[in-house]
Amino acid sequence: MNPVIRVLLAMAMVLVISTSAAEDDSVIGTWRTEASEKGYLHVAIEKCDEALCGKILAAYNLQDEVNADYEHVGKNMVWDMKSTGAASWAKGKIWDPSKDKTYKSKMSLNGDTLSVSGCVLIVCRGQDWTRVK
Repeated sequence: MNPVIRVLLAMAMVLVISTSAAEDDSVIGTWRTEASEKGYLHVAIEKCDEALCGKILAAYNLQDEVNADYEHVGKNMVWDMKSTGAASWAKGKIWDPSKDKTYKSKMSLNGDTLSVSGCVLIVCRGQDWTRVK
C-alpha cells in the first residue's frame, strides 16, 4: 500500500476515534431524571469500558430533599450504551427501579438535555433528563 494512503488512513482512524471519545465526554456527568409522583433521581453517566453507563447517585422527594433511605443508590440504571453517531447512543439497557424492569435503551444529547428511552418490543417510554450543574 502506498505510504501516503497509509498515513491518510491512520489519520482518518484517529479522527474517528477522537470524535467518538469527544461525543462520549460531552454526556459524562450528573443528570436529573424527570420527577415521578415520589420524586426524582440523580444519575451519573460515565465511561464503562467501551460503552457508557449510569449509576444512581441520590434520590430526592418532590420538595427537593434527599431521600437518604433510598435503597437503590449506587446501582446501575443505564449500561452498555454505545455511540451511534453525533451525540447519540444505543444498544444499551435501562433499569426502571420503580417497576424493577430492564428495557432496551437509547439516548441522545441536545445541549443540557439527555433524552433517554426504553423499549419492550414496539412499546417505548422516554424521559428528558437535565444536566445537574
